[in-house]
Amino acid sequence: MNAYHVIGVLDNGAEGITPAALHLISQAQVVIGGARTLQIFASTFTRDAQLLDLTGKLPSVPQWVNDALQRDQRVVVLATGDPLCYGIARYLIDRLPDARCNTVPNVSTAQLAFARLNLHWQDAAWVSAHAHDSGEWLSGADSRHALYPILQATVSSNKLAIFTSPQNTPARIARMLLAENFGAEWQVAIANALLQPTERIVGPLSIAEAAQTDSDALNIMLLWRTGVQPTRVHGLRDDAFAQRKPEKGLITKREVRAVSLAYLQLHARSIVWDIGAGSGSVGLEAARLCPLGHVYAAEKNHDDAENARENRKRLGVYNYTLAHTKAPAGLGDWLDPDAVFIGGSGGELEELIAYSLQRMTRGGNLVMNFVTFENLARALATLKNVGATWQVTQMQVARSQPILDMQRLAAENPVWIICAQAGEKGA
Repeated sequence: MNAYHVIGVLDNGAEGITPAALHLISQAQVVIGGARTLQIFASTFTRDAQLLDLTGKLPSVPQWVNDALQRDQRVVVLATGDPLCYGIARYLIDRLPDARCNTVPNVSTAQLAFARLNLHWQDAAWVSAHAHDSGEWLSGADSRHALYPILQATVSSNKLAIFTSPQNTPARIARMLLAENFGAEWQVAIANALLQPTERIVGPLSIAEAAQTDSDALNIMLLWRTGVQPTRVHGLRDDAFAQRKPEKGLITKREVRAVSLAYLQLHARSIVWDIGAGSGSVGLEAARLCPLGHVYAAEKNHDDAENARENRKRLGVYNYTLAHTKAPAGLGDWLDPDAVFIGGSGGELEELIAYSLQRMTRGGNLVMNFVTFENLARALATLKNVGATWQVTQMQVARSQPILDMQRLAAENPVWIICAQAGEKGA
């Protein structure tokens, strides 16, 4: 079986490829590409070459290639820029494992955009918005939204190249960044219609300006951070969080919060549930520790839920979805968790424990905080009934307080921390 060739091309046609690549195109018996690309190279094809437009027909392309190879025909697939950078080459290789692919790369359109602005790009993250159309961004959306990967990249990178789409335009992306308070520290440039007569570079712009900008259908969006990227740490002071008044103090205290987060055993991509979120202190700190993951929180009290929303905004946390509901209502819509924290149960403790362990991914941890004997006993009995394993830690913390010109220790309420795992019978 012959090899098929995936060739990177640009909008300047034959001028932008090597003689060897041009020879492959000119000798091809089957040429597959987008309508615009096929038109650009129309004068290059042989008279009897079969031209197949892949626009809107991507799932059919592997079969087209395979059928042509079975007929022992010379096959070329035309891709924009570098076919292995958000291009079609990887898609075909995965679906045609028995066929030999010869990839001929070109300069990526993102590289061209950086060059137009004389920006080095070796430290840039490249992100594609060529996903389904999820509509405008709404705060609290999770990884099922097409724009979510862009927010993830802004957390971990100082420079971005974004391959936009007709729906996920630069203006829509900029509106999302404004909604999540990323606007002040970024600048934007938009490279429109590269290598075409109508080519234009817009920028540098602020995020607010980019949100009002019209772009060509074909564009690359570049972002770069103008300030120092903030360090993402945990262990925030209790007064960093808005709390309910006049009952201020209904919050998982700093020391207990730190130990509970340690027991959750989070990683960068963890999916976390925070049930009985209160002011959101545990869930929001978890979100900061899981920049590539997501936290789902549930809180039944209206005032607490409003405080959690305010704290989300104050801390600039994007990967956090809050439901004003009494769990377990609404949990069925959440992604399966790698870790669950229960800070309040609203009287549904047994059901929440069983449901959380059932939905949790293998090796995940369920962490619970209790201050009463009754709830501790209910939790342990439930864990035993569902065959879980667990460990109980009792924390007694005292903080210094002034007394006259001296200092004394004032004890906080003791807290029991349970860390449980599914799958084995408890001791």
